[in-house]
Amino acid sequence: MHIRAIGLAREGKETPEDLDGAVLFHCGPIMKNRDGVWSVVAAGPTTSARMNKLEAEMIERFSIRAIVGKGGMSKEVGEAMKRCGCVYLAATGGAAISLAEGLARCAGCEWEDLGMAEAMWRFQAHRLGPLIVAMDADGNSLYEQVNSSLVRDRFQNLTSDREVSSLPVRSVLLLEVVNHVDDPLPALLKGERYQHDDHDQQSRQEP
Repeated sequence: MHIRAIGLAREGKETPEDLDGAVLFHCGPIMKNRDGVWSVVAAGPTTSARMNKLEAEMIERFSIRAIVGKGGMSKEVGEAMKRCGCVYLAATGGAAISLAEGLARCAGCEWEDLGMAEAMWRFQAHRLGPLIVAMDADGNSLYEQVNSSLVRDRFQNLTSDREVSSLPVRSVLLLEVVNHVDDPLPALLKGERYQHDDHDQQSRQEP
């Protein structure tokens, strides 16, 4: 949808009016057509980083006010959000059915030739969520805050294998998880539960 919309705009061709000042939901919905009326069955968020190269231009061309997705977006996109007064709202992955309930009515579709997942669907939303303001219009990013958090810095500053080996197994697991995921927020939250859980390291060692 992004490529189609931007391509038409660059050529000076008409684009759907609904794009102007819209809220974009990065989502590949599962839709059902009954007697010519579309309804949404599932609407899980997709990884927003896939649109990093296009989203800044999309925001500026169409004055996008908010983006719903998962995983956050690049600094370049964040700068475009700041210039245009746009925010990024993080949706919960795996909650496709719950999120679909917040899309009360399908008001139409553009570019069905792109396929169900890539077409532009219009929805009237009601109580869509829960959503978290993860990147705001002032340039603040929850993802950047997590990446530079005290927990991560503490592990990255370890200087010897002896220090690492003295840590509880679950603390080392947190370090491993945070360093190997694109979106560290869910992993960090999960890791914090590990960290606060009492753990006897010796009980986990092989006999």
